[in-house]
Amino acid sequence: MKIYIGPYRNWWGPFQIADLLKHVGVSEDRCHNIGEWLGDTWVDPVCQWIHERKKRNIKIRIDRYDTWNMDHTLAYIVLPMLKQLKETKHGSPMVGEYFNQTSNSAQGSFDFYADGDDAAWEAGHEEWAKVLDHIIWAFEQELDEDAEDQFWIVSGEMDLSKHPDDEGKTSTPLRWKTKPVCDWAGLKAHHAKVQEGFELFGKYYSGLWD
Repeated sequence: MKIYIGPYRNWWGPFQIADLLKHVGVSEDRCHNIGEWLGDTWVDPVCQWIHERKKRNIKIRIDRYDTWNMDHTLAYIVLPMLKQLKETKHGSPMVGEYFNQTSNSAQGSFDFYADGDDAAWEAGHEEWAKVLDHIIWAFEQELDEDAEDQFWIVSGEMDLSKHPDDEGKTSTPLRWKTKPVCDWAGLKAHHAKVQEGFELFGKYYSGLWD
């Protein structure tokens, strides 16, 4: 696998061009007026034409071995992205019951919420942080080869020695020198928790933005 995904292409339009005049002392209001004027000229369609032809640099090569254990391969990419998202995110998607408790718009930039709205909003962000933690944990388990060792009380050792009574048999019965002992209930609960994290990843996939 080889992946290169370049940055998003920035939009340059009449207002962005006019804002360059701020560097030579033109006021913000004046720049805004110039941007509006440019928007009614040939500048705006030219900017649109240029932007439509600017492509994001994306190069992806997938090798055959990448899909042998595709779930494991993707985890190497998804996990560091999730961790960075948690550290750099500027907001939260509308998940859980808390965001529905605000009395006004669900836009976090307003300051006229009724009493209790701020607390509900903060609780919503905390809930999203917990969802991200659960998803991140699930992908960490996917990549941790020793994650399930904690549930094996005795690892067990197979008896591979030859026995006289196996002579002529097409298959050899499984024998143990030391029979393995596992906390099956704990292992099953662990698998269920990991699966829950993956399901949350799918459920909130469209909310994975910064």
